[in-house]
Amino acid sequence: MPRLLPLLLSLALLGLLFVGVMISGRENREALPSPLIGQAGPAFVLPTLHEPGRTIALEDLRGAPFLLNVWGSWCPGCRDEHAYITQLASSGKLRVVGFNWKDERDDALRWLQQFGDPYHLIVVDQEGSTAIDWGVYGAPETYLVDAEGIIRWKYIGPITPRVIETQLKPQLIRLGVSL
Repeated sequence: MPRLLPLLLSLALLGLLFVGVMISGRENREALPSPLIGQAGPAFVLPTLHEPGRTIALEDLRGAPFLLNVWGSWCPGCRDEHAYITQLASSGKLRVVGFNWKDERDDALRWLQQFGDPYHLIVVDQEGSTAIDWGVYGAPETYLVDAEGIIRWKYIGPITPRVIETQLKPQLIRLGVSL
């Protein structure tokens, strides 16, 4: 029996870890709340994907609400959500700005050619320093920014129809945008 004790303790700990992971669930995206909610989005000046010599500042995006979607060609979750991001953009009621993160330009362009480019425009943060300012944990992440540049909502993970209905739409209604 003494020889089995370490094995039994290890199995018990693994069982507790498994139960904890199952209880937490993937739908609980509030586990990593952003301290930026209700704050002005961190300023940036980034090159655009399609015209690398052109830069866009956060200030250039003010005037109407927009969705800032962090994505990369290397990101499987970005592919999962792409159809829903495309639907949001094609509604014509909300600008969707792409935030291409830590990606090679040619890879990003190839990905967009393969899956479609729904974005109003795409800024590029190849080094990732702006993403750090915005509190990006990983791709995909999506931010709702109001007309004054205030972050109103953040979602970590792929956007789904359920997320759009239960989380994004109520936030858009508060901003006077209906999908």
